[in-house]
Amino acid sequence: METEEGADGPGGPGPGLGLCCASFNQDSTSLAVGTKTGYRLFSVTSVDKLDCIHESETPEVYIVERLFSSSLVVVVSQSMPRRMNVYHFKKGTEICNYSYSNNILAVRLNRQRLVVCLEESIYIHNIKDMKLLKTLLNTPSNPSGLCALSINHSNSFLAYPGSDTIGEIIVYDANNLSTVTMIPAHDSPLAAITFSASGTKLASASERGTVIRVFSIPEGLRLFEFRRGMKRYVNISSLSFSPDAQFLCASSNTETVHIFKLEQHSPSGEEEAPSWSAYVGKMFTAASSYLPAQVSGMMSQDRAFATVRLQMAGQRNVCALATIQKLPRLLVASSDGQLFIYNIDPQDGGECTLVQKHRLFGSDKEWEETNQSDMTEAPQACQSYAATVAIPTSGPVTATLTGYSEDGGAKKGEVIPEHEFAAGPVCLDDETEFPPINWCRDGSGRGKGRRP
Repeated sequence: METEEGADGPGGPGPGLGLCCASFNQDSTSLAVGTKTGYRLFSVTSVDKLDCIHESETPEVYIVERLFSSSLVVVVSQSMPRRMNVYHFKKGTEICNYSYSNNILAVRLNRQRLVVCLEESIYIHNIKDMKLLKTLLNTPSNPSGLCALSINHSNSFLAYPGSDTIGEIIVYDANNLSTVTMIPAHDSPLAAITFSASGTKLASASERGTVIRVFSIPEGLRLFEFRRGMKRYVNISSLSFSPDAQFLCASSNTETVHIFKLEQHSPSGEEEAPSWSAYVGKMFTAASSYLPAQVSGMMSQDRAFATVRLQMAGQRNVCALATIQKLPRLLVASSDGQLFIYNIDPQDGGECTLVQKHRLFGSDKEWEETNQSDMTEAPQACQSYAATVAIPTSGPVTATLTGYSEDGGAKKGEVIPEHEFAAGPVCLDDETEFPPINWCRDGSGRGKGRRP
């Protein structure tokens, strides 16, 4: 999933912030963070334990992206903001590096494509050999590097701003290298965009941060509209769908994280049990037909299904929805270097429960007592709604992807399950974790064997 919104570009974070960047991998099973002294990769598959699976002393990293649960990691540092380095972190080797004409603002990747976003251009690479397939030049000014890439390699759609004055979204087919559609999403410039795991939905928010909209892909039809708030404008820093695309979370510079439920309301005649809220809803629907379109649209917008009130405000946060230990969780990585894990009640919503928090850098010992005293409820309380978790009994047919070997060895051609459709995390051998990226920009193979 595209949740990397933690970097403020090559300039790095503001004064006093602990993290230079934070990003969840495509299926939210891993968290990557960068600081002034290095970067870390964490496994996020347990509530109580946060395992650091890799640590590097590469200084001032402001972009770090991991490809699913593989050993492939992409790193950009402030010392060389125009250079992208691709590493195999388990072997401690550099696979390749690539330099661009301007500072790199964002990197997105799936099993087919690697996308590099500059302020006024976008580069699309074939991830199997890192060959440049397409350069989108003279794109609208995009100083924050806002873009999203679907994690589904079959629907490998790329989204980026189509204007720097209004909220237009260009949807581009990164497989066929052609423009799909332009979506007039908002009146003001875009602040956040993200795809669902299947690549069939796209969520967006503008710089005002009051309305979040969801569109069908590739048609570009508006499916849902959610109102985050009306009293004040906010800076939405990240949007993230749940794996089944039934929920959407949004974090901002305020203390509140909103979770919206994507469900079509049943016709009024099919309601099982009348209630006061249903009656009021009918009255609003009837009244909206007599009001101006702008007002009636505001009344039809859905509010948050669930919310989280963080312990701090004014910081940049990255959020993700994931299923951890068979329960739905909300993950929030804050710029002061903490990961918060909350329980979500998928039936009733409401205020989410903080069950654990972890320190992402520094000494863990000095945080143990603080963590215990700040827990509002014991972790075992999360089992109270285990039966309500909506896990589909039958999902899409498991897709397959031909495995690759870096050196073209005996394992080449082995069929492995495609990660985003797998029932659980896929643990692959190093030789088949990623396509054979063994080419450098100058073709010499220079840089192999370097330590990340």
